[in-house]
Order: sequence, then structure tokens, then C-alpha cells
Amino acid sequence: MTKKIVFLIRDLNYGGAQRQLVTLAKSLNQQNFDVTILCFYPHCPLEKDLINSNVKLISLQKQGRWDLIRFFWRLVQYLKHIQPDVLHGYLTEPNLFTICLKPLFPSTRMIWGIRGSNYECDRHDWRVQLYQQLENLLSHFADLIIVNSHAGRDDYLTRGFPASKMIVIPNGIDTERFQPNPEAGAKVRQEWGISEDTILIGLVGRLDPMKDHPTFLKSAALLCAERKDVHFVCVGTGSENYARELHQLTADLGISEKVIWAGARSDMPAVHNALDVAISASAYGEGFSNTLGEAMACGVKCIATDVADSAWIIGDAGLVIPPKSPEALTAAIKQFIDNAQFNGKSREDIRQQVVTRFSVRQLLLKTEAAFLQ
Repeated sequence: MTKKIVFLIRDLNYGGAQRQLVTLAKSLNQQNFDVTILCFYPHCPLEKDLINSNVKLISLQKQGRWDLIRFFWRLVQYLKHIQPDVLHGYLTEPNLFTICLKPLFPSTRMIWGIRGSNYECDRHDWRVQLYQQLENLLSHFADLIIVNSHAGRDDYLTRGFPASKMIVIPNGIDTERFQPNPEAGAKVRQEWGISEDTILIGLVGRLDPMKDHPTFLKSAALLCAERKDVHFVCVGTGSENYARELHQLTADLGISEKVIWAGARSDMPAVHNALDVAISASAYGEGFSNTLGEAMACGVKCIATDVADSAWIIGDAGLVIPPKSPEALTAAIKQFIDNAQFNGKSREDIRQQVVTRFSVRQLLLKTEAAFLQ
């Protein structure tokens, strides 16, 4: 019998959780699952990835933060029509809505999706802090809580989440899409004006304090003081105010001509292939870093801060450093530059780490088993 699965998410903008949801929804077995995505907001860039798939996408047409009553009524009406067997929230707000809906749909299993760890909510406004407190209180009412990292599970256990309802399912990387492609990478480098003999070092991630772009930029300044053959790129978007702060820091460091702000890109496999070294400089809040897995699937050498599951993802194919240390990041990059094959690992060796451990097939097998419980 086909199970009706509804995913509830705020938006389908470029982001790790959003990309992971699209990958999962498209790949679920059509014979076993009828899949719908309910999205708070319309007209998001990742919607195009669902074209020609069997996934039904419905926008709830939310009109801003305080459009709650009409939004909730529309949500209820769609769910009454679909009558899902499973309602799977992705991230905090959708998770909370599943509990509000539980009395109206008592036969629907309410599953939460947790995508981060060590989330420092005191860095955010009162609304985010309130949501975090509500999530802690209401977690016991969820039927199942899927966490994408071991670090995330440990962190949420300390916040009072029920251990008996939590399982870890790591992200799945689409290794057919993300694979070595020097030609595609060369085209992106040409677009950015990067010569073949220039070392291109990149950070892929939204412009958010948790990604710690300042540490990346300070390390870039240290490297530029020693070498002329390095260039840097930041791929991702964020708030205009924070972007201005980062651009000002770049200018203050005297490296504006060495840093490319690429914004959001839809051709991420080509972007990863353009890099010589990929960096994850996150200071906190990560769960399972998609960008690390995707870069490694393209055979790119990676350096990550020791946050969440990053060290577990990299294994012995890259370098792990303490967070918030430009000096440690600089030393790690220099170690890569000086060693054409780190630990004797070729591009294919690096890729194989992901193919073996974090394939979409493994994600599907574990998620489908959770849905069929």
C-alpha cells in the first residue's frame, strides 16, 4: 500500500536543508510513497529542481511573518485533502506546526527533521530563542525525530529531547551530480578570471555568523601577505547588512582584489570543481555539512573546523582544525599547497569516502525504513 508523505518546509531557497529535502523527495520509491512538499513561501529557486519529478509542490502563499491564521487555515485544508500518513517537518518552525496539527490529524505520524547542532540561540533575536524553547518543550509530542548528525543528537539530548524518539540519518550526497569534472571547473575559473596556475580557495555557505566568514577572510589576508598565487571565493548569500560588514572587513584587510563574492549559484558541481581547496570555517551550529560532502564527491581537498560531524565526514582525506583560528586555517591551507597529494589521497580517493559512506541510496534506505515503521 502506498504511503502518503508530506514534507513541510519554510522555503526552497538555496541551502543545505532545502537541497537535501529536494534530493530525498525526488528519490523516494514511487511505488511505496506518494510525495508532496508544502512550502510556506512561493517562487524559490530550488523549485525548478522538482520539474519533471513525481513530487507535488504546493505553496501555502504565506504573506510574511505575521500571516498566521490564514496560513494555518490553508495548511489544514491541504492536509485534509491529502490525508497524509506522515507529516515530516524540516527545521524549527515546520516542526512546531506539526505538533499544532496533531490533534486535527491523530492518525498522521508527526516526524521532526533536525539539521544542526550546538545552536547558540543567544546570538539571535527573541523570536528564534522562543522557537528554540518551544521546540524543547514540545519535542516529546513528536512521533519520531530524525537528526542528520551524531553531534546534533548529542546536543539535542542535553536540551531535553527524548532519546527514545531520536535516530541519526546522515545526509545523502548525489554522487552522480557531484563528481570530478575539470572542464566544468575550468569554465567557472575562466568566468571569474582565475588563471590555471592560481590556487583558488573557496568557502561555500550562506552569509551567516555561524559560517564564520571573518576567520576565512583573516586567513586569506595572512596568506596574501606571503604568496601572490592565491585567490579566494565566497559562494552564497545572506542579509544585506551582514554582507556589507563582510565586504568592509575585506577592504580593511586590504584583500578586496583577492576575494570574489559569487553570490548564489545553481551550478554547484562546477563551482566545487573550480576549487583547489574547499573550506568549512563554521564556528557553531553545523549538523552534517552538505558542502563538505559535495566538495569531496568532486575530489576536492577539504579543510573543516572541528564542529559537529565535520571531522567524521572528512576522515583521513582532509584536515580538521579548531574553530575561530585564522592562524590554524592558514597553516592547514599551506600544508595542502605544499603537498600535491595529502596523505597520498588522489581525487578519486577523496571522492570514494563519500560514495562509500554518504550515498543517496543509504539515505533512502534509512529514511524509507523510518517512514514504514
